[in-house]
Amino acid sequence: MGEIAVDINKQPDDQAGKLAEGKKKKKDNDKPDRGIETMFRISSKNHQELSDMADQKAHILITVNSIILSAIISLVLRRLDQYAYLMLPSFILMTISAISMTFSILSTRPSIPNGVFSKEDVDEKKVNLLFFGNFYKMKLEEYNYGMLKLMDDKDFLYGSLIKDIYSQGVVLGKKYRLLRIAYNVFMFGLIAAVLAFIIAAVFNHHAIVSKYPHQNN
Repeated sequence: MGEIAVDINKQPDDQAGKLAEGKKKKKDNDKPDRGIETMFRISSKNHQELSDMADQKAHILITVNSIILSAIISLVLRRLDQYAYLMLPSFILMTISAISMTFSILSTRPSIPNGVFSKEDVDEKKVNLLFFGNFYKMKLEEYNYGMLKLMDDKDFLYGSLIKDIYSQGVVLGKKYRLLRIAYNVFMFGLIAAVLAFIIAAVFNHHAIVSKYPHQNN
């Protein structure tokens, strides 16, 4: 009876140990999935923050160039008969501002796909259903079919997440490339315009001195 009692007392401990071991194994198996999900979440968040920063920089450049163009048109071009020597520098500054603004606008202009996918695209795991541009023209039933397939297939899901992150990176690369061009044009163009204004003012001063030399005596 004593031995039987010992065995009975050990059974709960053995079951508890097996249960704890099973939970530990399950937890260890979940770690890679959680790590992968965290990686995708952080990558997507970083891309979104970088996109917001690029949009803010583009907005700043658009605002500054709009002010410059408005100032030139309202203050200089209306008085070109009085300040004819400022025509060339003003034209240079207007051109630079217009080009810089154009590239800034292009960096924020969205590019949207055709918004259509086929059943074969879903079955062959070719479409990324996580991006609205790939399904915004599809019917709800077709999109629902694709999403159910996506949620039921782990490889399809991770493949779509990879495509989504990659697409965000491609869009970011294009956006920052255009934004860099806009800032380079604005920076070097502004320097050239300022030099042009200085040179024009100096030549105009020399012209006045040469025309009215007696006023300097």
